[in-house]
Amino acid sequence: MDGLDLLKKDWKKSESKYPKLSYNEIYKMILKKSSSIVKWIFIISLLEFAFWFGIAFLLKGTSFSGKMQALDLDAVLIPISIISYLVIFYFFYLFYKNYKNISSTDNAKVLMENILKTRRTVKYYVIFNLASIFFGTALGIYYAINHDSEFIEKLQQASVNGNETTLYAIIIASVIVMLIIAVSILALFYWLIYGLLLRRLNHNYKELKHLEA
Repeated sequence: MDGLDLLKKDWKKSESKYPKLSYNEIYKMILKKSSSIVKWIFIISLLEFAFWFGIAFLLKGTSFSGKMQALDLDAVLIPISIISYLVIFYFFYLFYKNYKNISSTDNAKVLMENILKTRRTVKYYVIFNLASIFFGTALGIYYAINHDSEFIEKLQQASVNGNETTLYAIIIASVIVMLIIAVSILALFYWLIYGLLLRRLNHNYKELKHLEA
């Protein structure tokens, strides 16, 4: 039982050594908590973007970056990167808008609606990021098979030796394992961070429903 629950319990008691809280006072406490949670969702999303942008910056000039440049992916990567950044910035805008809307809410019904909107926004944000991993992996494999001279040579050699099916099986199995690991790590991060914040937000939503009942 958190502090808000204790205060609500005191509010409902007919006699208490603490001053009873009014409906508006409890509502303002829920509003303040919800606003703080949504603000942290916005801040963490910005920090997450900065982290991945920093990783990409650090990879420049490395052997991995050199291999990517050798594949001549600019014609594809630049438009995809622009679209991805636009989508991510749009999510930032939504997170900020949700924060401002909740902060300025003046009744419980609207606050409940804004909480639901925030939950949906986070859900779509997580789905977009996870889907981006699958799309990026599929694109990388396609270009490696069709443009990486070293990879093409291995495929040709495997075809000559009659091991082409085995090589493809190894590639597919390796990709699946790497995807499972990458998605699991990212999903765990989202569950620990955004999931925790959303559970608290959902708790506030239930408190509002109970308050309105």
